[in-house]
Amino acid sequence: MRAFTVDLKEKYAFLQGGKLDCILTSYPYDTEEPENWSRPAVIVVPGGGYGMVSKREGELIATAFMGQGFQAFVLWYLTASDGVRYPEQLLELSSAVDYVKKNAKELKVNPNEIFVVGFSAGGHLTGNLAIEYDAVSKKAGVALDCKPAGVGLCYPVITGVHGHFSSFENLLNGYSEAERAELSKTLYLNEAVTENTPPAFIWATMNDGVVPADNAIRFAKAMADKERPYELHIYPRGRHGLSTGRLDVNPPEEYAKKVVRWVEDCAEFFRTFTTDAF
Repeated sequence: MRAFTVDLKEKYAFLQGGKLDCILTSYPYDTEEPENWSRPAVIVVPGGGYGMVSKREGELIATAFMGQGFQAFVLWYLTASDGVRYPEQLLELSSAVDYVKKNAKELKVNPNEIFVVGFSAGGHLTGNLAIEYDAVSKKAGVALDCKPAGVGLCYPVITGVHGHFSSFENLLNGYSEAERAELSKTLYLNEAVTENTPPAFIWATMNDGVVPADNAIRFAKAMADKERPYELHIYPRGRHGLSTGRLDVNPPEEYAKKVVRWVEDCAEFFRTFTTDAF
């Protein structure tokens, strides 16, 4: 296994910050490594309301997907507490995808099989990339190859209509009301799904007291309306921020056993969009 961190600002001068942890599996056999050996990849985007970045939704998720056959990455992006706002976070995630694609051979990644999984506000950021990937180059001022092969939206913030309002306050801090109304056309993600939105695996819990499950349902409905591939799971119980859902990262009274299935289900969903479909 190899593990190292890439300073995205050093690679992409238009960024204000952003770091990408790379957690890579080496060739797993005792024979000579073939030149073209690679894995699909998952870039993990933790949540935190665009005010901080949650550690428990980073490495734990990355290693879980490593066990499912993916090269794994974690994006540590700037937030309102660092004095940034939209579209900085989108540019950092877009740059992370672009970096993995452009360095795919070294990273042992199939550049056409790069998926992004986000949590809560990180789910919003991931969904924002799925919506705006083709507009990012203009925002950055340089060409970025950042379209994901698919996305995983985990208890995601989707809309300001019935969502986590402080996420949008942090994301749009300093924008006028008129500017916010215009930006909501793409940042209220369910209202911006198109026929070109990448496949999405979506899950939430019915009794999430922070980000209502209605957010996930709205996005799934939008995907269905545009006839885009999606898979939706609404689990009957579980608090917000379950991460892997395992007991070791959740207090016993909040443990929701069914939720642990989401990693395997998400990995299987992603595999249907890989060339090997392993």
